[in-house]
Amino acid sequence: MTRFSNPAWPAPEAFGDPRNVIDHFKYWRHDAIRAALDARRHPFVVVLENFAHDFNISTAIRNANAFLAREVWIVGRRRYDRRGAMGTHRYQHVHHAPDQAELLTRLRGEGMRIVAVDNIEGARSLVGYAWHPASVMVFGQESIGVSPESLALADDAVYIPQYGSTRSINVGSASAIAMYSYAASALPPPAPWDGAAPVQPADQ
Repeated sequence: MTRFSNPAWPAPEAFGDPRNVIDHFKYWRHDAIRAALDARRHPFVVVLENFAHDFNISTAIRNANAFLAREVWIVGRRRYDRRGAMGTHRYQHVHHAPDQAELLTRLRGEGMRIVAVDNIEGARSLVGYAWHPASVMVFGQESIGVSPESLALADDAVYIPQYGSTRSINVGSASAIAMYSYAASALPPPAPWDGAAPVQPADQ
């Protein structure tokens, strides 16, 4: 008898639905899953600048689903490689905008705080950053960062502290870190989908 077990390994019947969804949503229709998520969405918005078919966009959409962003906006080129999204684009509100200035101006008019995520001079460390619940996270293109047009409208800029030699990490990874930082700062622990009480962390 083995000493090791994997409690996350699905039951045999779960293999009948190959989608990357938790067991609660197995065999649900796409529109039903989206409706359930809509009832719990958080007030932050993700804006992804796409000027060269960045393959990290699909990963960022998957991350936005994991943290239940209100919506995702792709600025620039409309097309992106959906494979990295693992189907989550079907459950997320993903929109396209040709111009970031018009989009960010409208979101700011809704009372949202525009936060550029980039390791630029003057940016604040993400460590300890207090996120406003109604925040717009702006992520730039791989290797060139957030555009000057978006920076001109940003209320704040944050960077991810790093310890190695690389100048930056890719947008897919950066978006996951930023969204986790937002959740830790502005959201309660996630409620389970089965109606059970959430598990509270033990006192340290």
